[in-house]
Amino acid sequence: MKYSKNIKTELCAYSVEACRVAQRLGVDRVELCASPAEGGVTPSYATIERVSKIEGLGLSVMIRPRGGDFLYSDEEFQTMLQDIEYARRAGATGVVFGILTADGRVDIERTRQLVEASHGMETTFHRAVDMTADYEQAVEDVIATGCTRILTSGGYDKAIDGIENIARGVERAAGRIEIMAGSGVVASNAEALAAVGVDALHFSAKRMILGGMEYRNPRISMGGSAAVDEFSLRVVDQEEVTKILTLIKR
Repeated sequence: MKYSKNIKTELCAYSVEACRVAQRLGVDRVELCASPAEGGVTPSYATIERVSKIEGLGLSVMIRPRGGDFLYSDEEFQTMLQDIEYARRAGATGVVFGILTADGRVDIERTRQLVEASHGMETTFHRAVDMTADYEQAVEDVIATGCTRILTSGGYDKAIDGIENIARGVERAAGRIEIMAGSGVVASNAEALAAVGVDALHFSAKRMILGGMEYRNPRISMGGSAAVDEFSLRVVDQEEVTKILTLIKR
């Protein structure tokens, strides 16, 4: 299958090691986050700085002060503005954020302020767009903010389920903003998602492995939930990444 665009690839990464794997395999860009259990929040300054030194890899940093919804207080908004400046100082080439109003619309004014604060860096409006009450209007609203791109699953949990909405988003964008499909992107659906005309594919290609701890205290869960396996580590499934890249870049 051939595509009319030079589709970019982005790995959702939670460690310096994952970013090194992405660069080695030929991924174009990483979205650097912390705390996968919360869906990704802002990583540490040191982590950003270390990843920024990996040559040939675009670095977009998550700007999200907490997990949960995307309705932020004034204090949280100020933290986001400050984190954008820290990300710039640490060497990021882009930032990722999303703010909504209480009634499920894109917070256009605040997002514009974040875009202005990000001058010189690319800006991605993340999957907060998928939590809006009117998806197509949300795409239009993000365009109005001046963001570089939208990361979207088409308003569904997985991008392949929201593929019709993603296609409509591409049509509505009409080249005014990049559309990047993400969430549940794997080798088996990458070509179908690419075929709707998106500019990029975003994937995590995660694999869990056992950590090196031999002693494990059965009475304690540091995260407060027994459902979280604190002795497993998240790594990149290199075989899955290679399959996706082979399909998209050929």
